Amino acid sequence: MTLFQLLLVAIIQGLTEFLPVSSSGHLILLPFVTGGPDQGLAIDVAVHVGTLLAVILYFRVEVTEAVIGLGRLLRGKVDTRGAHTALLLIIATIPVLIVGLIFKLLGIDEMLRSVAVIGWTMLIFGLVLYWADKTGAQTRTSKEWLMKDAVLMGLAQAVALIPGTSRSGITITAARKLGYDRTGAATLSMLMSIPTILASGVLLSLDVIGEADWQLAKDASIAAAFAFVAAMLALVIMMRLLRSVSFTPYVIYRVILGSALLVYAYA
Repeated sequence: MTLFQLLLVAIIQGLTEFLPVSSSGHLILLPFVTGGPDQGLAIDVAVHVGTLLAVILYFRVEVTEAVIGLGRLLRGKVDTRGAHTALLLIIATIPVLIVGLIFKLLGIDEMLRSVAVIGWTMLIFGLVLYWADKTGAQTRTSKEWLMKDAVLMGLAQAVALIPGTSRSGITITAARKLGYDRTGAATLSMLMSIPTILASGVLLSLDVIGEADWQLAKDASIAAAFAFVAAMLALVIMMRLLRSVSFTPYVIYRVILGSALLVYAYA
């Protein structure tokens, strides 16, 4: 891949991973738009690593608390906020791991990589996000996360394996409908992304072991670095905007893009 193609993939992945607009959908569409080659699994792993580092750094206080809590959880103790968070993150991640494995074994993930599917999911789940954001109460914060909510948000996250749905979008949708305020919903969604991206990265890595060479390692490092910067920028902007702006701008973008994709797919 050329340097421009690497930067384009990294920036798109970084910007869209945490915004509720679907990073997987954008990456699938990229070759259609540019006419360039698919970025390949190695670059996918690299940009996942970049976005993972960004979310860990941005939420370093919550992540540190959860990691310390994980140690207590492994000793059978759920007596701190960190241990509670670690437990709920594990519970919320189980559905996407199970469904993701089923999709991969049956080849369903490849069957869903189409413009029409992305168009419909972009449009439908964008409208669902708008509905949840407008009708959901804002009476709870991320510190009030409950086990039943982790289960429901985890099930919602599994649906995001369908390209165009958006992992962050659908988990934020679920959280908003459960009564979490916008900042709390986004925070829980971002924290849930950490074990999910980590698991996805490990799974992708298994497919590229033995394929790496010096040039590919160099390209992957560049992609990871730019994905990190783009993801950090997206996180900072979104979390700040949520103090005064709803999710409507993202919904408008999804509706416009989804409609355009459907016109293209069925024309």
